[in-house]
Amino acid sequence: MFSSSNNSFFSNIPVVTRNLLIVNFVVWGACNLFRYQFPLVGILGLHSLNSEGFGLYQLITYLFTHEAFFHLFFNMFALFMFGRVLESYWGPSRFFTYYMITGIGAGLIQLTIYYFQGIYSVMIGASGAVFGILLAFGLIFPNVPLMIIPFPFPIKAKFLVIGYGALELWLGFSNRTGDNVAHFAHLGGMLFGIVLIMYWRKKNGNFRTGNPWNQSWKRKITNFFKGKPKMTVHHRPETDWNYNSRKAEESREIDCILEKIKRSGYDNLSDEEKRKLFDASKK
Repeated sequence: MFSSSNNSFFSNIPVVTRNLLIVNFVVWGACNLFRYQFPLVGILGLHSLNSEGFGLYQLITYLFTHEAFFHLFFNMFALFMFGRVLESYWGPSRFFTYYMITGIGAGLIQLTIYYFQGIYSVMIGASGAVFGILLAFGLIFPNVPLMIIPFPFPIKAKFLVIGYGALELWLGFSNRTGDNVAHFAHLGGMLFGIVLIMYWRKKNGNFRTGNPWNQSWKRKITNFFKGKPKMTVHHRPETDWNYNSRKAEESREIDCILEKIKRSGYDNLSDEEKRKLFDASKK
């Protein structure tokens, strides 16, 4: 499944992200093609615990099952935009593990909510894992600016994650009539994501050997919510003019890197450019 091929645009997408996209689109096509002959959604979707249709395998299959095109499109767009960055950073094995654990965890959280509410439902979609990906991106690249429709200005990744989490929490408890979105699954994906990241950090001291993740996880999580630390005054072994010149040059380099991402995508950055972008996101 995780194989590489030629140098086309599609083959340049990291291997796990690419195959996840393929599987989701294939299953969506099958669900719609055989909608009346073979009800795949009822077989692959995650049924409530108090339903006779529930099966443990559904905690995996529901992640790859979509019926409405726009549900599929928005999930896969987010996977493409953020998943390939995380896979390039973590590597395919760790990224795939993270994706599956957050997706399964999202399903477990929503199943628990449905059980205590006495709700019979069938849940489908990769949204739980996608929200886990958003959480990880916001933690690792908190200050990367993102353009989100319809806002005409960039929003830092950490504020996007906080905003999404708060919105899902409000929607989950508001219990609006006609709302069939599994909001607690979204929160579950984020919850399992942050627990898994904290576990990796505590166990390995790093997300991935060689990456500049030197702060303790407690300080990292604190900085994620507090934003930039307060300015400290210290003595520099260079003049003010040299310091300002160096900072201006660093700013120009980051602008050039961001412009390159807009033109040709994140995957076309060199290792040095990715390192500079990562370092800048922590400032």
